[in-house]
Amino acid sequence: MVKERGVIVQVWRTFVASFKPKRGQQKFVGEDYNGTKYYEDPGAPSKRGRMFTPVDTEDFTQEMPAEWEAWLRYRRHEPPTNEEIKANYDLMMQKKSNAAQLEIEYAADRKEKYGDETKILEGASKEFPTYDDYKNHGQNYHVKKPK
Repeated sequence: MVKERGVIVQVWRTFVASFKPKRGQQKFVGEDYNGTKYYEDPGAPSKRGRMFTPVDTEDFTQEMPAEWEAWLRYRRHEPPTNEEIKANYDLMMQKKSNAAQLEIEYAADRKEKYGDETKILEGASKEFPTYDDYKNHGQNYHVKKPK
């Protein structure tokens, strides 16, 4: 029969382990084009061994390349190489420039087809309509009593 561990033994082992230094040191793995640095702790007892240090610690809306995010979330075993990151970055920039070029072309086509978009239609009012009923909403409200 397996002997059950006591609570006191578990507490003692946890207490002693809290005084021991951490097993591994963070190993620098790579850096992305934003300047974010990625680290790995090979001696981590769980899957919490991958981490990153952003360039701006106050900005939580920074972009993270898909390759590095996949590595951080253990969707890939090996970190991305610089060649892979550069190729994907070049592809991303090419797509952005193509999208901007298409937007310019479509804007020119729309201008030819529909005219100037900023022109106000004839007969339309230039200001948004305002109604007196909505200016003082609820100020002069009287309950109507049923007859």
